[in-house]
Amino acid sequence: MAGNLSDPDSLIPALEGVTALHLINFDGTEGYTPLTTGAEIISLAAKAGVKRVTVLRGGDKGTVENALEASDLEWTFIQPVEFMSGVFDWIESIRDEGIVRAPFASVRSAMVHDSDIGAVIAAVLTQDGHAGKTYTLTGPQAMTIPQKVAAISDALGRDIKYFELSEQEARDDWRQQGLPDEVIEFFVMAHGNPPAQAYTVLPTIEQITGRPPLTLQDFVRDHAARYSSSSHVRAGS
Repeated sequence: MAGNLSDPDSLIPALEGVTALHLINFDGTEGYTPLTTGAEIISLAAKAGVKRVTVLRGGDKGTVENALEASDLEWTFIQPVEFMSGVFDWIESIRDEGIVRAPFASVRSAMVHDSDIGAVIAAVLTQDGHAGKTYTLTGPQAMTIPQKVAAISDALGRDIKYFELSEQEARDDWRQQGLPDEVIEFFVMAHGNPPAQAYTVLPTIEQITGRPPLTLQDFVRDHAARYSSSSHVRAGS
């Protein structure tokens, strides 16, 4: 059953019988702009009988979070650092050339496995004790890009080289991909000068799920077929 967060009435059928709800705070259909419909969404959720809500936070607090804080619902905010799925940006060059080209070689990231984010959300929505909390989620290690490339190489069992781009070369590359200037500026900030939260390893995932967070090697092995030239041929044939 489908619904659109920017059109709250479209959610009514999907909310029938629901007691736990996971939300995002941005509009995925309109360039990831902040949602303006948070109050309406939370009002509908409460009327439908929803008791617990998690929000995957992106950027500043918005209308969804504000509405939840003003409600009687049990809410929890989830703040992951960089998703490991970001390494999908390198698939083509790894598959075709065995190379990763990226700027900011020395900047570290405690990137988190996408499945761990889902596991935390599932636990929070089905267990007591998480209401009113904000959880920052990280992976098990803060890694530089060369360390990420080494982990990918280890997971794939083949040598992957790293070639560092200058900031200007990265800007030119992003511009050639058609990215607008504001997105490019965000990338330069996020990848070149991230806040301490982005590279500070936290025990949150293990505390909530009862197991250590998954590694980048785990993530790449889970998606190894994407890096295979044979799967690329099959997909394009």
